[in-house]
Amino acid sequence: MMGPAHSLSGAAAWLGLGAAVAGTDYEMPWPVLVVGALVCAGAALAPDLDHKSATISRSFGPISRVLCGIIDGLSHAVYKATRGKGDPRRNGGHRTLTHTALWAVLIGAGTSALAMTGDRWAVLGILFVHMVLAVEGLLWRAARTSSDVLVWLLGATSAWMLAGILDEPGHGSDWLFTGPGNEYLWLGVPIVLGALVHDIGDALTVSGCPIFWPLPIARKRWYPVGPPKGMRFRAGSRVEVKVLMPVFMVVAGACGVGALGLW
Repeated sequence: MMGPAHSLSGAAAWLGLGAAVAGTDYEMPWPVLVVGALVCAGAALAPDLDHKSATISRSFGPISRVLCGIIDGLSHAVYKATRGKGDPRRNGGHRTLTHTALWAVLIGAGTSALAMTGDRWAVLGILFVHMVLAVEGLLWRAARTSSDVLVWLLGATSAWMLAGILDEPGHGSDWLFTGPGNEYLWLGVPIVLGALVHDIGDALTVSGCPIFWPLPIARKRWYPVGPPKGMRFRAGSRVEVKVLMPVFMVVAGACGVGALGLW
């Protein structure tokens, strides 16, 4: 799928989780619901770090373009080193390493560790990166016609304000993990969820997605998981733009209302 659909699906997934845990011991305070939805929307773009033409490659100027090139090379090298007898030869790393469940879990765990062990600037950095990505994905029309600097300023301002709100007592800096010193440990959860939702979205397209690597399936280590071919669509097609994106928006709105207990 394309960037906007990925971001919408990420936000909808987090709001859906919020609705699912409403009324339980794990109910999300409203700041966690909002911040998590934005972080998840941004994280849903991150697996495309292996694609030099993806939305994320343009998000941070030369830094993100260079990083995408490095990740593409790394992903291609891992693919060549681990491919099975049934896996085809390929020239790039797109939809390989960063499109696996293992990658999603590792990135989420790394984010949680950084948020918990780092200082306030580490949390601000995590929020800034994902706020910028959320703007690029959810407000993509405005972002593409605007200056990169304005998008970065919006991301930085949002990160600063949201971190300040979360730090208020009862606003959720310690949501899910309530032990002393576990503040912001939960930030890895929307990272994992966003990456997995991205992978599931790509699995619905023609090329499928190797979510279960490195588990061997049908003589392949990089088996492209997906529904029957007749049910798949091309990225950027009318199915994605005219059907799935409106569905994601409706689901996100309904889940947000449910998570806040407004019905």
